[in-house]
Amino acid sequence: MANAGDENPDRGRAVAPAAAKQDLSGIGTPFTSPLLAALPSRIFNWSRSGVGPRLLAAVLLFSSVVTLTLTVLQLYLDYDREVGMIETRLEEVGRSTTASLGESLWNLDQNQLKLQLDGILRLPGMRAAEVREIADRPDPIRVAVGARSTRSVVARDYPLTTNVQGTVHNIGVLHVEATLNDVYRQLLNRALVILASQAAKTFLVSLFIIYMFHVLVTRHLVAIADFVSKYSVARPPPPLQLERRPPYDPDELDKVTDAFNVMCANLGRAYGELREANANLERDLKIRRRAEEDARASEQRFRDYAETASDWFWETGPDHVFTYISDRAGAFGMDPEALIGRRRPDAALDQNAEAEKWREHMATLDRHEPFRKFEYRGRDAAGRLHYFSVNGQPVFADDGRFMGYRGSSTDLTAQHETEERLRQSQKMDAMGQLTGGVAHDFNNVLTVIIGTIEIIQEGLADKPELAAIAQLIDDAASRGAEITSQLLTFARRQPLEPREIDVNALVVETAKLLRPILGEHVEIVIRLADDAWPAMADPSQLSSAIVNLAVNARDAMPDGGSLTLETANRELDGSDDGDAGSYVMIAVADTGHGIPAEIRDRVFEPFFTTKGVGRGTGLGLSMVYGFAKQTGGTVAIESEEGHGTVIRLFLPRSAGGAAGRTGPGPTPTPARGHETILVVEDDPLVQGYVIAQLGSLGYRTLTASDGAAALALVDQGAGFDLLFTDIIMPGGMNGRELAEAVRLRRPGVRVLYTSGYTDNTIVHEGHLDPGVALLRKPYRKAELSQKIREVLAGEGPL
Repeated sequence: MANAGDENPDRGRAVAPAAAKQDLSGIGTPFTSPLLAALPSRIFNWSRSGVGPRLLAAVLLFSSVVTLTLTVLQLYLDYDREVGMIETRLEEVGRSTTASLGESLWNLDQNQLKLQLDGILRLPGMRAAEVREIADRPDPIRVAVGARSTRSVVARDYPLTTNVQGTVHNIGVLHVEATLNDVYRQLLNRALVILASQAAKTFLVSLFIIYMFHVLVTRHLVAIADFVSKYSVARPPPPLQLERRPPYDPDELDKVTDAFNVMCANLGRAYGELREANANLERDLKIRRRAEEDARASEQRFRDYAETASDWFWETGPDHVFTYISDRAGAFGMDPEALIGRRRPDAALDQNAEAEKWREHMATLDRHEPFRKFEYRGRDAAGRLHYFSVNGQPVFADDGRFMGYRGSSTDLTAQHETEERLRQSQKMDAMGQLTGGVAHDFNNVLTVIIGTIEIIQEGLADKPELAAIAQLIDDAASRGAEITSQLLTFARRQPLEPREIDVNALVVETAKLLRPILGEHVEIVIRLADDAWPAMADPSQLSSAIVNLAVNARDAMPDGGSLTLETANRELDGSDDGDAGSYVMIAVADTGHGIPAEIRDRVFEPFFTTKGVGRGTGLGLSMVYGFAKQTGGTVAIESEEGHGTVIRLFLPRSAGGAAGRTGPGPTPTPARGHETILVVEDDPLVQGYVIAQLGSLGYRTLTASDGAAALALVDQGAGFDLLFTDIIMPGGMNGRELAEAVRLRRPGVRVLYTSGYTDNTIVHEGHLDPGVALLRKPYRKAELSQKIREVLAGEGPL
């Protein structure tokens, strides 16, 4: 039985080695996975900071790989040795116990079997032992000790036999298992010790290497890099020297330092040579440049005169045909190439109208005489009219042959336009002075008429027929007042009175006035926004602006057409010519010939007109633009030739909730008083009317016909509560000067001005001066009483 295991080796099976190796790798995985997963990432990030860290990372990585490889190999050899020892022990158990176990099994001695199996279990590494009987009877014997397992064990099966009468019988099987847990535990402890010791050694060696590398290499490389970054060829520093103990023999760093110093020295010499070469080159270039400039001076001077002067130059041949026109002519709209080959009379417009002038000029050319300031009219390439002034000098060859003329031409168009504008301005100023004077005297007369007719109407209340006639007189006087107001607006002597207005109502009323002005051949179309906001503007000035735009539209439609008046609400974002905000738009559109693109940007310029001399002042659109800007709005224009023009007037939206009336409101009841009023009025009729009206209102009056008489009353100690003075008066002192003189004598006195023509005495930039109260002539009794009460009560300006 002792040799039974040797004779049947196939019956034994080792199930543990493969499992043992699998479990070994499983034990190593938890230990190595986190380290191997985190270590490469950390090494990679750290190694990017410089050469030293990269060297340290490489050493650590390589040492770690070698250490892990050798450790795994050593563990595998130790494992193989330990497993071999366990297998040898199992073989010994099989050889030494199978005979005695077979005998005990043959004798069916289970107690003996258990004692023998306990002895086997006490051997080192034994985990379980079992004897199974092989018999053809029920309940064969089975004795087992220990705990069997399928993991981390080495198992063997040995046959149990007995010899009966020389015959060997197979009566059972011995199953023995040895555990590998102790082997794994020893291998793990050994691996930890090896890895810890190798890691410590590797880390210390790596630190020493990186320290030595820093001392010997890295810090010197940093010093070299710093030297290079601060090196300047223009101001070279001292040669590079490294702070290190000199070796016995020059090493690589010494060779690099010496080579770099040699390179810097060569570079410095090259830079010096380059500077010297540049200086020589610059000197040569200056000499050459000066020579070239001197050579071109005369030509350039002539070119500058030809191209930048207000004149352009020309040449003609013996036949007086243009052979040269300078490019400067193009700046005045002329086409130089189109003029070459033509004579001057061919491009003139006044050759037939002023034939005698041209005959004398051509005779001068035929006599080959110089000429100066010969003026004529012509057209440019676009057909626009120009005024020219020509100077010419004959040119002769060396043999005396006549070669032609050379000369210059000056465009006098701007000068002519300026002179025409000046004449128009003088005309307008004269008309303004005339209009203002007429309006002043006419308003004085209207003041008396309107005031008197009110008195008459009061007395004719019970006589309807006469009251109707009085009403006609009153309406005519009111119409006269409107005319004088329009005259003052035309002369720009009317201060703005912005107030909240109903734009739609004003457009409708203005359209009624336009029908007789535009004529039957112009159709008026009105498109009003139902929700149009109220606007803040002077209604009379706005009406005048619409009339101006309508008249311009009519002139653009000589054969008739359609004029559209439109209102709408608009929100501007400030990108156009105006501030951002809410505006009320009034558009005036026509179906006329449109405005050419080249003059579209100039239509709002003062005195600019395309209607010809005497047909327009050029102030209509500029007055509209000025009114819009003075009101706080803006104007926009759209036009297309052949399709018409749209001019949009944007007025600021009023902050109030309801629009004010555009027409006269109901006459308020005259307010009475008891104060004393100093009336200064040079017109006897107006003075008498004012005294009568003030007396009927309960006021006491003092009168003076001019400023000197009024000051005499003040100096005499006359007492009064209000100074009521005309503005335009004879005697060298106007109403403003009188009020200032009175206030010097009596500070705080209240003043009410009145005038039918304000001039610039109390009005500047279209608005009344601050602190000024004005009652415009003509006025009614109720307006007079209301204004006096406002000034005396301190509600208005003082």
